Amino acid sequence: MNSTPIIDWDDAYANAAHIPDGSDYPRKWRVQAANFRDEMLQVSRLRPDIGYGPNERDRYDLFLPVGPSRGLVAFVHGGFWMQFDKSFWSHLARGPLEHGFSVVIPSYELCPHARISEIMRQISRVIAAAVNEAYGPIYLAGHSAGGHLVTQMVASPSPLALTLRTRIRKVISISGLHDLRPLLKTAMNVTLCLDASEAFAQSPALHEPLPDIDLTCWVGAAERPEFIRQSALLANIWTGLGARVGLVEEPAKHHFNVIEGLCAPDHPMTRTLLAL
Repeated sequence: MNSTPIIDWDDAYANAAHIPDGSDYPRKWRVQAANFRDEMLQVSRLRPDIGYGPNERDRYDLFLPVGPSRGLVAFVHGGFWMQFDKSFWSHLARGPLEHGFSVVIPSYELCPHARISEIMRQISRVIAAAVNEAYGPIYLAGHSAGGHLVTQMVASPSPLALTLRTRIRKVISISGLHDLRPLLKTAMNVTLCLDASEAFAQSPALHEPLPDIDLTCWVGAAERPEFIRQSALLANIWTGLGARVGLVEEPAKHHFNVIEGLCAPDHPMTRTLLAL
């Protein structure tokens, strides 16, 4: 891990500028996701646009396995809490689906229309609503800002009801953001509207894990040093606080292609998420 002190915090979190053809990825994601949704609709294995709240973006897609569900996987997207919606990520449901798990992929309100603390509570409402669609254990995965959001579900104090917390079997934070205080120094904070108090409250690395948590911090070895540092930070702190935490730096993967493992049922990321 690069130990050079960070001076330019905007550059520390800039991904597309440091990835070959980085600006092309959102278009690719949208096409892959749309093709997968069409495939699932044709076989009646997608229930789209289920509402979980009063706002236009309070919607999730539910992907259904063949046969009885073995449990519920929730994938929460990234984009620095400012970009994207559920329509970019549908194809990431394929890996868990082929193992017999239901998969929920939500949209949520974005900054600056909602604060990060409000988005975190939205994700708890998604989980509370979606468990009515699939019984059994719960598995959480999130990418980048989504990694932050799923980790907050198992940090103390959690927004989830106790009955839901006890059903969570595994959490994977993929290139997650776990200490939000450096974001106070970035230009994007004009949109995020973080202050010191919220940055502290919304940093899972600064809080204790819930009891009996199994977490993996998964990051690409070719990512920006700050994302590698953020994963190692949470892994180190929560291990010291008694959580079962794994840290994976996947070789040759960067911030935009590290999530592709979820598309494949036998990829180590999918198998780790499902505790197979």
